[in-house]
Amino acid sequence: MCLRLLQDSRLYRFLFTIDQEFADEAHAAGCPCGGRLHRANYDRKARGGPSGMGPECDRRFSFCCAREGCRSRKTPPSVRFLGRRVYLGAVVLLVSAMQGGITDRRVAELQELVGVSRRTLWRWRRWWRRMFPTSDFWRRERGRFMPALHEGALSASLLERFSGEDGRCRLIQALRFLAPLTTQSC
Repeated sequence: MCLRLLQDSRLYRFLFTIDQEFADEAHAAGCPCGGRLHRANYDRKARGGPSGMGPECDRRFSFCCAREGCRSRKTPPSVRFLGRRVYLGAVVLLVSAMQGGITDRRVAELQELVGVSRRTLWRWRRWWRRMFPTSDFWRRERGRFMPALHEGALSASLLERFSGEDGRCRLIQALRFLAPLTTQSC
């Protein structure tokens, strides 16, 4: 899959739109206690995306219950952010899917393209190989893929399994699949 996608501002605007839809659904559902939800968005200093996207693209949608005594936070899933990671989800997914390992040349290219360090690349690789396969989310969802995905090559094998006319479509489908990971309830 082409790493040029990582600098495509149209991709991130589309991901922002998907996150807005998730936020609208969460807001409409309200709080489990029956209280009204108020916006409680917070800023993220997301790394790896194209420059000039505007401050709204660094905002994580979230809500807080208005009912006194509840005040619980409800943060909807996201296709832009992958949990608490500093880098955007598309960056983590695509860069981790690179075949052939982490070479000096690739590290230099990725440093130039998205500003990621070798240490961070190793950390992502370890997460995809050790922590993600043992997560409750993956244990629940891996049965959706038949034949089974090659877990030693996650995230590449995950991206390959989604269909679409191009890499952009497969990336968006994979990010939608991973969106439940971005909430605390998962």
